[in-house]
Amino acid sequence: MRTFSPTYIVAGLLLCLGPLTPLPAAAAGEADLADLLVKMIQAGRTIMAKHQVEINNPDLVDKGFTPEVFEKEITQKYLELAKYDLSQPPKTPQDKLVHALLQAAKEVVSDHQPAINRLGISYKNFIPAVWARKTGEKFERATGVRLKLTSANYRYQGNKPDDFEAEVLKLFEDKDYPKGKGYSRTMMQDGKPVLRVVVPEYAGKACLSCHGEPKGQRDISGNGKEGWVEGSLAGAISLTMSVK
Repeated sequence: MRTFSPTYIVAGLLLCLGPLTPLPAAAAGEADLADLLVKMIQAGRTIMAKHQVEINNPDLVDKGFTPEVFEKEITQKYLELAKYDLSQPPKTPQDKLVHALLQAAKEVVSDHQPAINRLGISYKNFIPAVWARKTGEKFERATGVRLKLTSANYRYQGNKPDDFEAEVLKLFEDKDYPKGKGYSRTMMQDGKPVLRVVVPEYAGKACLSCHGEPKGQRDISGNGKEGWVEGSLAGAISLTMSVK
């Protein structure tokens, strides 16, 4: 059994990664890789949250939040979270996937430079959740590994939970299930064995301005608030990869 230490994002969603369920030997390497990939999303969201105020500043022409700045900061944060040095060139197939995710993450920041630096607009729709979603989409197109956000209270259709994710989200809601503990299962999908990993997310204070109370009130994006309180289950990070 692999054990993960809980990780909390200072701003944005609070993410907890607990021990996964026991895995067969064939999936052990994939479980280690899954941990690294999930922590990349955690690290990137932390960086995005850190820069959110300047990104949404309608009066600042050059925010200075470039792909290069993002890479420097996520390299440092990732070293703290995963004990993995992104400044070192990839050597193994596992390393190459980790660096492919980093590349996707940087490309998303690059793609959004016009929006980030646009004057006169205080909400750029480039928040940690959007960054994570678009990074996951790019990564899946490049590698075939699916990495997504999901929630029973999804706002984006692509985050809608599939049957397995919905089952696990209900498990996370169970008061007897250990809070912060992730869940994994090897299963057949499209005739092939895959590893499914789902990691719970919990609402932190910074989430509540858009997702808190009163439920139904419109937030800055125009969406209705979910009525969360601090510590509420917000959703999960879901990963699907092939098992050799």
